[in-house]
Amino acid sequence: MKSNWAKDAVFYHIYPLGLCGAPLSNDFNTEPVNRLEKLYEWIDHISEMGANAVYLGPVFESLSHGYDTADYFKVDRRLGTNETLKKLIAALHSKNIRVILDGVFNHVGRDFWAFKDVRNNLSGSAYCDWFQGLAFNGTSPFNDPFVYQGWNGYYNLVKLNLLNENVVRHLFDAVKMWIDEFEIDGLRLDAADCLDKSFIKRLVKYCKEQKNDFWLMGEVIHGDYREWAGNDMLDSVTDYECYKGLYSSHVDKNYFEIAYSFNRLFGNEGIYKDLFLYNFADNHDVNRVASCLTSELHLYTLYFLLFTMPGIPSIYYGSEFGIKGKKEGNSDLPLRPALELKDLINNAPLPDLFNLIIKLAVVRKNLPALRNGNYRQLYLQHQQFAFLRETDKEAVIVAVNSSNVPVDIEFTVPGKASLKFVDQISGEELQASVGKIKMRLWPNWGRILTDKKS
Repeated sequence: MKSNWAKDAVFYHIYPLGLCGAPLSNDFNTEPVNRLEKLYEWIDHISEMGANAVYLGPVFESLSHGYDTADYFKVDRRLGTNETLKKLIAALHSKNIRVILDGVFNHVGRDFWAFKDVRNNLSGSAYCDWFQGLAFNGTSPFNDPFVYQGWNGYYNLVKLNLLNENVVRHLFDAVKMWIDEFEIDGLRLDAADCLDKSFIKRLVKYCKEQKNDFWLMGEVIHGDYREWAGNDMLDSVTDYECYKGLYSSHVDKNYFEIAYSFNRLFGNEGIYKDLFLYNFADNHDVNRVASCLTSELHLYTLYFLLFTMPGIPSIYYGSEFGIKGKKEGNSDLPLRPALELKDLINNAPLPDLFNLIIKLAVVRKNLPALRNGNYRQLYLQHQQFAFLRETDKEAVIVAVNSSNVPVDIEFTVPGKASLKFVDQISGEELQASVGKIKMRLWPNWGRILTDKKS
């Protein structure tokens, strides 16, 4: 059974270790500090923005960034305890906000208990076959008297053997605990494109048996998304193609790029038109979108597109205010800062952006065509772009202008001979005549037109 609730979701993505200001390294000895409690002050903000789902980055015991898991059954002491997380999720649920967690199943950290057993007991360990490529015929980069596979060449991230039934059982037991104890609504699978596909199918089946509307989304950077999503696989995957196009089509003054992706992915012959992909402008692994653009004003049209394109929109914490952040060397820390909500509200680089996002979320909620409608391109120039989202009962026209001057555009309205449209952002009424509509697009702004008030 495919999960449907996410189709109506607006996600808010939080990297807790960063936002909550946790120490960069875990000593595994100090008493837990309930830093997750800082997120309570963000709940009303998330709700006000119109987000109804939260994706919490890694929260389980690890050495550093959270993706080097040491214990799948225990919340990272730098963030608190299991009870801390349980209460936080209950508070989010009380505001009708669903919660998904990071499922990091491709690899673990060197402090993972089973790998520590291997380090201590070597070939005498009962867990040697828990890890890919582990053999006692060489020396690891950490001077262990054995070799093993590290994820993407990072030997602090030890690849799990997901064909081992004991490993699978251990991971499934953890997921069951997360569902039973924390009452999570879904998982984002880290490095899903590296996971064994038979494991993914088993995980999906298992999760749906525990909770029939459980939602699973995978991190997929390259490749054909249909390999990982649909049928008995995941409900969704990350849309990295459109992530890139959203900002680069603005930087290059070339909406032909993002329009090509929309047509290829979601058009009448679109290869993913039946998938609800997870759309984003930035996340914990890539530069903040405000740092990718040459004009901060393009954030307005970019978010117009993010909220109206096919799929599920996600906002990375703090980006709703237009904050910047770029990788420095090999460090992702500038992308994952500790933030104070009051300071952001009072000193936002682009305060009007938050207000626009609120409006866009309301419009998306009120217009089923923006969530479930077909996609069709209507008009395209280098800095002007219009498209149709349509169901049997509703037609919505989206138009954006990323230039610094007003532009008048005209195009055919499919199936409409003469009809009055209402701009759901400004409230302005526009008249289509003889199957065509003419409109003025304001600089660095957009329109969302319907044939009814919402």
